[in-house]
Amino acid sequence: MKSKNKTTRREFIAKTGIVTAGMTLGASSLSAASYNRIIGANDKINMGFIGIGNRGSQLLNLFMGQPDMEVAALCDIYEPYLMRDRSKVDQRYLKVMPGQVPKMGEKFPKTPVTYKDYRKLLDNKNIDAVCVATPDHWHAIQVIDAIKAGKDVYVEKPLTNTLVEGRKMVNAWEASNRVVAVGLNRRGNVVFQKLAKEIPEGKIGRVTVARAARISNMAPDGIGKLKPEPPPKDFDWDMWLGPRAYRPYQYNMAPYMFRWWSDFSSQMGNWGVHYMDAIRWLMGEVAPVAITAHGGKFVLDHDADIADTMQVTFEFASKKIISFSIYEASSGELFPYGELELRGTKANLYASEKGYRVVPATNGQFQSWSKQVEAEEFKNPSQILDDGSSADSTSGLIRNFLDCIKSRQKPFCTLEDGHRSTSFAHLANIALATRERLQWDQVNERFTNSEAANKLLQYEYRSPWKI
Repeated sequence: MKSKNKTTRREFIAKTGIVTAGMTLGASSLSAASYNRIIGANDKINMGFIGIGNRGSQLLNLFMGQPDMEVAALCDIYEPYLMRDRSKVDQRYLKVMPGQVPKMGEKFPKTPVTYKDYRKLLDNKNIDAVCVATPDHWHAIQVIDAIKAGKDVYVEKPLTNTLVEGRKMVNAWEASNRVVAVGLNRRGNVVFQKLAKEIPEGKIGRVTVARAARISNMAPDGIGKLKPEPPPKDFDWDMWLGPRAYRPYQYNMAPYMFRWWSDFSSQMGNWGVHYMDAIRWLMGEVAPVAITAHGGKFVLDHDADIADTMQVTFEFASKKIISFSIYEASSGELFPYGELELRGTKANLYASEKGYRVVPATNGQFQSWSKQVEAEEFKNPSQILDDGSSADSTSGLIRNFLDCIKSRQKPFCTLEDGHRSTSFAHLANIALATRERLQWDQVNERFTNSEAANKLLQYEYRSPWKI
């Protein structure tokens, strides 16, 4: 039974419209009142959507909840997704991952133009901006092409499949006058916006340690074991692979399970980037100076080639460390509350999109002080949706992106921020692959003590793709 105090995304969008713009504390997103005073506020922004599978459909529906946006075009390499017809979806997808197959059936005020090739969508001069929600290995090419085509861009996280791609995207953006926003949704969340101001001001004292984890017990079978076979006839596998080396299709690889294949993504990228972005934002860090990682494919007997058990430590010049763990062979909560922890001299902080708690520190050996701060709890005034996320997070980013298209201001999460946060995932994966304590030069974005690690910063694209 649905909880009475929860709301689905569709219901939230229908009820609130652009209200999320006014929920950000002191941020640059516009309130509903100020929004209506903007010159051209009644003009529709024509949007094209590239990649409309699981996450792409979620974003499509959130964008559709904004009154100043028109869905002008859709693009996907899987025909049922492009036609928005769930009845045509391969039955094997529906059986194995029904929750990841979008419901579709949206009612568009105007019938959008459909494309199988994103390049043709970018050639459409009537499109002002695009939303890119394709698999990670496509983001760099499509975002750079969109910038060159004069489009503003909202791109889903993780930003890239390699670290070098991120810097190339940033360079393309800086050479343009485009607005490019990255979908790291805690940037649009009132809890983290509040903490990003207060933690640097000493709310919990000097912070030296932060922790987070991705926990999902996939034992024993994970994504399973399958043999290569032809893809569904209406699934363009060659285009899906894009710049990656050709390999035969498997049903536990695409359209959704690519997250467990290192050629296309990783769980450090899928989940780790969210937490690394929030933590480095609160701690005021850009990049680590040293990275170590431990773990591997310890438990799950499946085709995936990424670690099911992993622990990584990032060390900073400022004498702080961040620890992130992936536990896909066990379950249970890591903290008494929230999804991440910051440990300070005066208190510990536990936070999530739902809210935060401050737990005062107790005195240790040889110390006579009593507690230095009071316990505190803050709850996000926004609604909490059925999936456990906050209604103001991604919706706040989307509202901010549309506002920035009109104001030409920088969005909550810029390409530089998206690149820096996504870099943490690449650094972690490379450290695990090399089994070395890697030293990182954040200015030149190179390892200073390992050429083997530097070789993993980028791969050779399959022809004809390039950036």
